[in-house]
Amino acid sequence: MIKLTYILSLVALGLMIFNLFQVDWTDPIGEDSMVAVILILASGCGLMLLGILRLSIRVKTLSDNN
Repeated sequence: MIKLTYILSLVALGLMIFNLFQVDWTDPIGEDSMVAVILILASGCGLMLLGILRLSIRVKTLSDNN
């Protein structure tokens, strides 16, 4: 399960980096860049959720060992 979260984190990070290059930085909230900005925020949320999942799995394994 931990390996899957790392793979999904890499995918989310790749999407974030790709969409950083798609944003028109002169008008980031414009019509052309809005989807890229939303996907950057969604990828960041996904990374955060996967980090929380990894942390909860570690806590569970540590509590099961004790």
